[in-house]
Amino acid sequence: MRVRPTQLWSRRTAAAVLAVAATTGVSACSSSQSADSMSTPSASVTASPSVSATARGQHLEASDFADAIKTPGTIVIDVRTPAEYASGHLPEARNIDLGNPGFAKQIDALDKKSTYAVYCHSGKRSGVALEQMAIAGFTHVYDLSGGITAWKEMGGAVVTPGS
Repeated sequence: MRVRPTQLWSRRTAAAVLAVAATTGVSACSSSQSADSMSTPSASVTASPSVSATARGQHLEASDFADAIKTPGTIVIDVRTPAEYASGHLPEARNIDLGNPGFAKQIDALDKKSTYAVYCHSGKRSGVALEQMAIAGFTHVYDLSGGITAWKEMGGAVVTPGS
């Protein structure tokens, strides 16, 4: 399985993570590092009782993502808008819009011990979702590098309502 470590956080990503941390009461930083200087290592980091800025998730290429979602119990989440979701989504994907102000509350209601595979259009929003879910205490989260665009290029199945 090819795994790509997450990249340096942008100011927007850091702000989104801090917003989730404030909403959930979790500290997003374990040191005095600025958000711009923090990087997140790969999924080899193990979960610990105190959440730090490290992600417990993996960025997967489309073929590896396809293998990951075949694992029994894996929940697929499309973090695009409802309109994007309606235009075509992965089979059995649930839509939880990252841009919805209630996103943090919706993910907080999920079982943190389950395995999740998240995707969006290009991989940017799902990368943010992966980070937010890791900060919220999720321990098994996969992100589709390149998003549904890479999925389609690989020939992955996409369904639309009524299909």
